Amino acid sequence: MAKLLITGFEPFGGESINPAQEAVRKFEGRKIADIDIEVRYLPVVHGGCWTKLEGYIKEVKPDIVISVGQASGRLDISLERVAINVDDFRIPDNSNKQFIDEPIVKGGPVAYWSTLPIRNALNSLRASGVPASISNTAGTYVCNHLFYRLMDYIAQDNQNIRGGFIHIPFLPEQAAKFPGQQPSMGMETILKGLELIIKACAA
Repeated sequence: MAKLLITGFEPFGGESINPAQEAVRKFEGRKIADIDIEVRYLPVVHGGCWTKLEGYIKEVKPDIVISVGQASGRLDISLERVAINVDDFRIPDNSNKQFIDEPIVKGGPVAYWSTLPIRNALNSLRASGVPASISNTAGTYVCNHLFYRLMDYIAQDNQNIRGGFIHIPFLPEQAAKFPGQQPSMGMETILKGLELIIKACAA
């Protein structure tokens, strides 16, 4: 029986909710395609997000780790292909710290690939009518920071774990504050998409 750890970030950037946190909450206590799911939540804090996730990995001992984050301006569910070794925050994190042009891991590889089956997941999402794409940039904010640290951890010590990062759009109630400026996706579609991604990992 495989075990999946799925995480979502807390609100940031002036938002009162984060669709990532709200979405992963719906998977608490669930089992999908013979995968037991454990849900945890992360702070939008440089360093602190990875400290929390590393602790959760040691606690849960998962076979798969999927971290989910919010990306305003995204039109669809974005399956992140690559994490890059740089922090270049456009806004401060939730501890009011802002990092510019700094390596995440000094001397670490320039980038890491996701080890989730992103192409199979993409095909499944699109076949089921869920807007989705493979993204070649997870940004340079806390989401990418966490993604890189996760993949570095897997590469160094835990190569039996598969891991990656998923970005999801604003919820409609968030986009409504920016009429005509921000795309959004309903929670029902987000949940359908995440479930299909989990099933792709199981397969």
